[in-house]
Amino acid sequence: MAKALGKGLGALIKTYNSDVKKTSENYNLDITKIVPNSNQPRQEFNKKSMIDLIESINEKGILQPLAVRKISDDSYELIAGERRLRAAQSIGLKTVPAFIIKVENESEMMELALIENIQRDNLNSIEEAEGYAILSGKFNFTQNEIAKKVSKSRSEIANKLRLLKLPPLIQQSLRNNEINYGHARALLGFRESTIMLKIFKKIISKKLNVRQTELFIKSIKSPTKIISSQKKYTKLEKELTNYLNTNLTIKKFTNTGQIVIKFANEAELKRIISLMIKN
Repeated sequence: MAKALGKGLGALIKTYNSDVKKTSENYNLDITKIVPNSNQPRQEFNKKSMIDLIESINEKGILQPLAVRKISDDSYELIAGERRLRAAQSIGLKTVPAFIIKVENESEMMELALIENIQRDNLNSIEEAEGYAILSGKFNFTQNEIAKKVSKSRSEIANKLRLLKLPPLIQQSLRNNEINYGHARALLGFRESTIMLKIFKKIISKKLNVRQTELFIKSIKSPTKIISSQKKYTKLEKELTNYLNTNLTIKKFTNTGQIVIKFANEAELKRIISLMIKN
């Protein structure tokens, strides 16, 4: 298990062995008395990983107890181990081994659940970011405090939180592992969601890896080029407008562009075409 600063699960739960049994820290709890953690940071569960876990539990049982806190005489709230709980429910287990931990407040419980998921079965980047956002927004943790709790750098916490600024479509793609964290970081070089989405669609359609994505974005030269390059053509627009005596716009994209010429009727169209052919 990775080292966790602060009060991580590693500091509160011992390895499940004969010594633990003697301390009476773990119990076999009625599975129907365990309720989910409302602040569970993991929202998606890998199907293959779940199937493997179900098969393992069916064959060997639950080797690592769940972590819960007592919320009433006959009810416990899950802190960590939702995958194990779901697997146990799917094969019809009546009881599960669990550690009952005293948790002082919701922020500590959220911290424990987040650390558990990061250390045992990595969250995807969006789930990780959402967990940090809860610690920050709901429990007023600073980025430095979060970094210490989960043994990561403050800059990594900041970068993960920035993922929540991505358009919903890109966030969902990241959640579904259609793109990865490297793709997402590259897209965050842009402020405008329309530009992010254009590049995202190219990543998907061309199946660009992270390096190819970075090179493509570099070829644009700057995040504002797509929307600012049109300014370079203002003079040309004026010249063509005067020559053709009609309104038009020049739109420049990365390596392509288009000239949009407006006309009011068929006669005006013929006049414009005649001028263009003439020259």
